[in-house]
Amino acid sequence: MALTICTRFTDEYQLFEELGKGAFSIVKRCLRISSGQEYAAKIINTKKLSARDHQKLEREARICRLLKHPNIGKKTIITSHIPYNIDLVTGGELFEDIVAREYYSEADASHCIQQILESVHHCHVNGIVHRDLKPENLLLASKLKGAAVKLADFGLAIEVQGDQQAWFGFAGTPGYLSPEVLRKDPYGKPVDMWACGVILYILLVGYPPFWDEDQHRLYQQIKAGAYDFPSPEWDTVTPEAKDLINKMLTINPSKRISSTEALKHPWICQRSTVASMIHRQETVECLKKFNARRKLKVAPPFSILHPISHLYLLCLFYTLTSLVSPLSESIESANTTEDEDVKARKQEIIKVTEQLIESINNGDFEAYAKICDPGLTSFEPEALGNLVEGHDFHRFYFDNALSKGNKPVHTILLNPHVHLIGENAACIAYIRLSQYMDGGGMPRTMQSEETRVWHRRDGKWQNIHFHRSGSPSVPSQ
Repeated sequence: MALTICTRFTDEYQLFEELGKGAFSIVKRCLRISSGQEYAAKIINTKKLSARDHQKLEREARICRLLKHPNIGKKTIITSHIPYNIDLVTGGELFEDIVAREYYSEADASHCIQQILESVHHCHVNGIVHRDLKPENLLLASKLKGAAVKLADFGLAIEVQGDQQAWFGFAGTPGYLSPEVLRKDPYGKPVDMWACGVILYILLVGYPPFWDEDQHRLYQQIKAGAYDFPSPEWDTVTPEAKDLINKMLTINPSKRISSTEALKHPWICQRSTVASMIHRQETVECLKKFNARRKLKVAPPFSILHPISHLYLLCLFYTLTSLVSPLSESIESANTTEDEDVKARKQEIIKVTEQLIESINNGDFEAYAKICDPGLTSFEPEALGNLVEGHDFHRFYFDNALSKGNKPVHTILLNPHVHLIGENAACIAYIRLSQYMDGGGMPRTMQSEETRVWHRRDGKWQNIHFHRSGSPSVPSQ
């Protein structure tokens, strides 16, 4: 990876071990020489970024330089021309810390949301709308008891003038989106307050106010403001806490409570006398399940360990769309159509799938092996219901039935549907229609339904799993 680090940064900071790696970046621990303060430095390879990604990065850098608050995680990203730093936040997620506590009360929830509101207020005063408030972006400064809550990830944040309302694009995470964003109305700072209301609701009972596996139905719930405080879990929550939630989850953004007003709410500023001190064990138990669901939805879908259950892989395969549906994944689109980058990546998956099918049609095992992971797993009619792993099973057909001297095969992929899973994984489903000449010189057509899972390693897409039903891939002679 080609990296350009500005001299000024290396004069002030010393870089140490790698903490993490993304598709276009490396995060390293660094030390400010003058103060001994530790940070994390995100080093981005700008040569791999699109023009749109460059703009997003510059926007994020500008916003992070502007914000200085104890409840906001700062960044320094090092590229060829944009230096800025990340606080070394070592405490993990707030929600994970809560479930590990021996004692958790309504008063604790009040303290948590107060810190979140402080960070949001600082953003809003400085003309910044975060747009992606959610549990994954609420971190703790350290593992120490009472560590500060830090608001992180300003990748979707925007700059606004005062109380400006405008259409800034469809952005956020589905369960935390506000009604005005879903209606594609002009929006502004109130979208963050809506998300705070969702977070506060979860902090008090361990589950969200709006929930449905079907995204369309979820959005209908949100637009209607269809939530309630069911018994028995809400019976022990004080009226003041419910009042604050109601004011945050007000459908009309002009009537929704602001961060300034929320910080003055009795449940926040008079916590010691208003908020209940009773331990909320049921909330902790529900929050554990909520955390598990979140992790499942954002986890890489295929880290295949051996041996693997056929049924497990099949179930994992067929539930892939629901497990990694964007209920916990941030999204951003400039308008009602898909983001151009997303379209390009989907086309990339379709193209590499077509290349793989072409290698099969041409009987070119060498080309096929380059596109497929060595540990490729598959379910296909030829395997008689068994899970096949590796290339050997497929090589037999290349050597004996798909050799380059055979009659030509023409294949069309119908209705290809691509589901992107983060930066480095994708799933494509399609109907494969193949035309060929049989042994008697008659034209024949085969149809099969296929799904392939792709994973990108070192910038190269590889097929790691496929499932095919219908006709065998080898034409009958």
